[in-house]
Amino acid sequence: MIDYLRVPSPCYVIEEERLRRNLQTIKQVADASGAEIILAFKGFAMWSVFPIVREYISGAAASSVHEARLCYEEMGVPAHTYSPVFRREEFGNILRYSSHVTFNSLAQYRKFAPVLKREGQHISPGLRINPEFSEIAHGIYNPCSPGSRLGVTAADLKERLPEGIDGLHFHVLFESDSYALGKMLSAVEEKFGHLLPHLKWINMGGGHLMTGKNYNTEHLIGVLREFRRKYGIHIILEPGSAFAWETGELVSTVEDIVERDGIKTAILDVSFTAHMPDCLEMPYKPVIIGAFEPTPGKPTYRMGGNSCLSGDFMGDWSFHRELKPGDRIVFWDMIHYTMVKTTTFNGVSHPSIGIWTGDRKFRLVRGFGYGDYRDRLS
Repeated sequence: MIDYLRVPSPCYVIEEERLRRNLQTIKQVADASGAEIILAFKGFAMWSVFPIVREYISGAAASSVHEARLCYEEMGVPAHTYSPVFRREEFGNILRYSSHVTFNSLAQYRKFAPVLKREGQHISPGLRINPEFSEIAHGIYNPCSPGSRLGVTAADLKERLPEGIDGLHFHVLFESDSYALGKMLSAVEEKFGHLLPHLKWINMGGGHLMTGKNYNTEHLIGVLREFRRKYGIHIILEPGSAFAWETGELVSTVEDIVERDGIKTAILDVSFTAHMPDCLEMPYKPVIIGAFEPTPGKPTYRMGGNSCLSGDFMGDWSFHRELKPGDRIVFWDMIHYTMVKTTTFNGVSHPSIGIWTGDRKFRLVRGFGYGDYRDRLS
């Protein structure tokens, strides 16, 4: 267990032991199912722990030329790369850093097919499909919502794959279980089943929360095995959240307490909009270690961020005692999708990044300062 008092504030801190537990689960699923499971950088790209990650898996999924380069240089392998669009001036580097390239539309594939023939013989091309079916409740994360720009529909493909396409890719799950994947595969088979026997691989995307508490990994293994048996093609999964799920926290400090209209706000040295953006985008209320739902008779506080955005707050939580400046507030499970989406809005100090190692020591990986803010601008 992390000793949060030994961690500087503000700081994202990942616990090596918890990360290894997740990685072991993922490796067990991959070994038992025969599927290739790779890390999606869109959810977790803390490259200082890639040496640990590489002990368990062989690759990663990228969504841009920068992520592809990160995979190539820091994981030591070419990436499985997909992007809604590829820019011509970047495509040469996409080929350089990738082993698989998935296109979002037929027009994008046609645009770059001549380049693949000329320079990308080492690339296995694919198409992203839109099965027009999803159980995702949050519209911001639903790639099958009406008018979605993501993926090719069955109507677009007609009866055959374009020449040169090796695989299909779908990504329509969000922190989902294996039963949701089963339903998804039924929709894929209904609309694209006639194409499956002609594929070398199928990428089932992310959203497979196989390291979650109640996830049935044995059922997942069975679903993947059965799909391989039916079609004889290589299966790829690329979860992001599952790798870093509940592996670390965001440590912060109460800097001031303001009371207005009967509401007490603890103003922190972190920002929801800059450092925990999903809390406002989804929205969702994070867990604070040692806090609980508002309870009559208990000290209750709203948490306020340190930016000047009026809506940079979240609430409410109760505590067993009154808060005071200097108290630590530790937000649970803030490693996946949180660190990759941070900003320096308002120039607020970006939290440091650290690792709580297997021998119970804190190792500071990165601190941030004025130069990091300045160099994002011009």
